[in-house]
Amino acid sequence: MLLIKNTKIYTMARGIIDNGDILIDNGKIVAIGENIRENAEVLDAEGLIAMPGLIDCHSHIGGISFSRTNSYSDINEMTNNVTPDVQAIYSVDTNSEDFEYAYKNGITTLGITPGSGNVVCGLAFATKTCGKNIFEMTIKNPIALKVALGGNPKGTYGKRNQKPSTRMSIPSIMKELFKQAEKYMNEKEEAKEDKDKIPEYDEKLEAIIPVLKKEIPLKMHCTQFDMLASIEIAKEFDLKFTLEHAWGASNYIEEIVESGCGVVFGPVGSMRTFGESSLIDIESVVELENRGVLIALTTDAPFLSIDSLIHHAGEVVREGCSIERALRMITINPAKIMGIEDRVGSIEEGKDADIVLFKGVPAYDTNAKIIHTIIDGNIVYSSSVSIPNLNK
Repeated sequence: MLLIKNTKIYTMARGIIDNGDILIDNGKIVAIGENIRENAEVLDAEGLIAMPGLIDCHSHIGGISFSRTNSYSDINEMTNNVTPDVQAIYSVDTNSEDFEYAYKNGITTLGITPGSGNVVCGLAFATKTCGKNIFEMTIKNPIALKVALGGNPKGTYGKRNQKPSTRMSIPSIMKELFKQAEKYMNEKEEAKEDKDKIPEYDEKLEAIIPVLKKEIPLKMHCTQFDMLASIEIAKEFDLKFTLEHAWGASNYIEEIVESGCGVVFGPVGSMRTFGESSLIDIESVVELENRGVLIALTTDAPFLSIDSLIHHAGEVVREGCSIERALRMITINPAKIMGIEDRVGSIEEGKDADIVLFKGVPAYDTNAKIIHTIIDGNIVYSSSVSIPNLNK
């Protein structure tokens, strides 16, 4: 047992507890309150702030590396413009230094997704950032089917003189595949136990059935030029979906709100350049959140460093959002988007004991420092700052 004492708790579920305790047993949070007394190892966190482990629900770490000593890309299967059956979980190297860098910076859960080189890219999954191997670390697989509109798939195949070479080709490719999957799914349902009528097994179409049944959402890579196209495609097939990156969302506030989708915005630190990166409008995040849209933030790591996630939340605060609501965008909101809010994203009894202790208010104090990262009840990182005392 571990008992965290005397800390200010941002629960992300039941508000803020100014001076509380958190009791952890067997990797789970078993009690939250004041003056908890238990025969447990005590972590005195007086003067610190406790919050759920941070979550980035759109990441590529372990599948792409820009390391000088071990650079690789194993998360873009760019041999076919539609690859719905490939799974990101089989490409991830947990020995990547990015995993250690993640939990040292308070990120305890990631949504790892295929890249956006294809129109239909493959299946994403949710994982902890520390553990024995990727399968034991995994919380849920799959969490979504990744698809991509815009410059990335067009750039991949256009230079080969293959489809898609234009933006207008991408929705037609996507919709054709979804119609095939609908037909395949309906034929399976109608056949039921009649083996003679069951269609031949198709692994690609099988991967799309959970999307059609709304068991998992589409993660739709899009920016200002393709946001409305993404919404229209999802609407046509009545699908759950999130808009990923969503730069330029300020031009489509009403349409996004009306669609009922979630938005995974970022990375914030990308350059304001020509084309798809010309409008990185963090102010849209505040407006959409005010209008009830479920918002999460992403660093798109390793394209932007994973440690910048807390700074993304700080930028949202700078645009006028409250600290607690901004912190929800990197804790409980991405957990909800991935469908794992029963496990992570808030400090509540029964949830995984993934907790970060800060000195300073994260997303507000620019010098807020991580003192401890706890995953599944284990302290996996402690800073060199000797502020709390770990006593029996």
